[in-house]
Amino acid sequence: MSGFDADAIVVGGGLAGVAAAIAVAKAGLRTIHLAPSAPPDRRTSALMMPSVDYLRRAGLIETPAALGHALTQIRIIDATGRLIRAPETLFDAGEAGLEAFGWNFANRTLLERFHAVAASLKTLETRAVGAKALDRDAAGWTVTLSDAPPLRVPLVVGADGKKSLVRSAAGLRASERQFDQSALVCDLDLGRPIGGTSIEFHYPKGPFTLVPAGGNRANLVWIDDAAVLAEAQAGGTEALLAIFAEKSQRLFGTIAMATPSFVFPLSTLSVNRAGQDGVVLVGESAHAFPPIGAQGLNLGLRDVADLAAVLDGADRDQADWADQLSVDYARRRTTDLAQTGGVVDTLFRSLLADMVPAQALRAGGLWALKLAPNLRRQAFDVGMGRR
Repeated sequence: MSGFDADAIVVGGGLAGVAAAIAVAKAGLRTIHLAPSAPPDRRTSALMMPSVDYLRRAGLIETPAALGHALTQIRIIDATGRLIRAPETLFDAGEAGLEAFGWNFANRTLLERFHAVAASLKTLETRAVGAKALDRDAAGWTVTLSDAPPLRVPLVVGADGKKSLVRSAAGLRASERQFDQSALVCDLDLGRPIGGTSIEFHYPKGPFTLVPAGGNRANLVWIDDAAVLAEAQAGGTEALLAIFAEKSQRLFGTIAMATPSFVFPLSTLSVNRAGQDGVVLVGESAHAFPPIGAQGLNLGLRDVADLAAVLDGADRDQADWADQLSVDYARRRTTDLAQTGGVVDTLFRSLLADMVPAQALRAGGLWALKLAPNLRRQAFDVGMGRR
C-alpha cells in the first residue's frame, strides 16, 4: 500500500454505502468510509429473502424478526375503473415453499444495526465528511475532502446517490428520466390489521400500497401526480385521512396518522457500466427506480454481494488489481442491472397505460399469473431477485 492512505474509500452514508464499506473491510482491505451526516431516513425497505439471506451471511443482521416484519402475502387490487380490469390477485409465500417472501424493515433501524457492525471492524474507519473532488492518475485516485487533507487510494466505491460525484469523476455515463409522478410516504395506524399481507391498490397514476409494519401499523407508499399529492398534503390531516380511507376502499376501519407524510419525486437512473479504472458503483449511484416491486435496496444489496465476491477473488499482489476488480465487477453486474431495470420500467409503465391494448395485456398477464402455477413461480423468482 506504498504511497496510499488506505486500500479503498467508500463514498456515501446510506444503507448501500455502509453495507459496501463493511464488505470491503471484511475482505481485508484497510477502508475509509466517507459518510457525511444526513437527516434521519424515515422510509422503509421491503427486502426479499435473498437479500435477507445475504444480510445474515454478511453478519449485518442476526434474526430478521428482531428488526422487521414478515411479508407473507401480496394482494393486488385493480382500482383503476378502466374498461379492461385485472382480477384481484393474491400471492402467498407458502406457494413457493417459503415462510415469507421477505421482511419489511425501517431504514433507520437497519442503518443503526449496520453502524454497530461497522464500528466493530478494525480495518474500517468512518469519517463524517464528504468528498469534494476525485482525480485519477496512473497509480490511483486522489480524493479531496471537504475539511481534511486529500487521500490517496487505488479503489473507490461510489455509493453517493443519483447525483454521484464518484460516477461523474470516473466518466461513467448515466441516463435519467424524471416522471410526472411523486411518492407520498408515511406510517398509518389502521383500525383492522393487515397481518403479513402487503396490499397494492392499483390506480391510473400509480399504486396505493400498504406494507405490514407490525400490529395495526402499516407503511404507506402512494404514487400519483406530484400536483395531486401536493394538494392532498395542503388540505391538512383530516382531509388526507379521508383520501386514505377512500383509496383503501374503507377496508381497514378508522385510519390515523402515525408519522408525518413527506413527498419525493420519482425518476429512473441507469448506467452504461457499473465500474472502470478502479471505481465501482453501488446502490443509487448505479441505478434508481420508482418504489415499484420492492427492487431498490434489494438490487443495491446484490451490488454489494457481487462486490464482496470479486474482492474475494482479487489478486492484490498485482499493481493494477483495483482496475481489474472494477472491470470484473462491471461485467458481473451487467445482466442483473439490465434485467431488473427493464422489469421495473415495464411494470411502472403498465400501471400508467391508458390505451386499451396495454390494459388488456396487463389484465391478461395477471389472469395468467392467477391461474398458471408455473408462471406464478417464475414471477416469484423475478420479484425476489433470485439469480
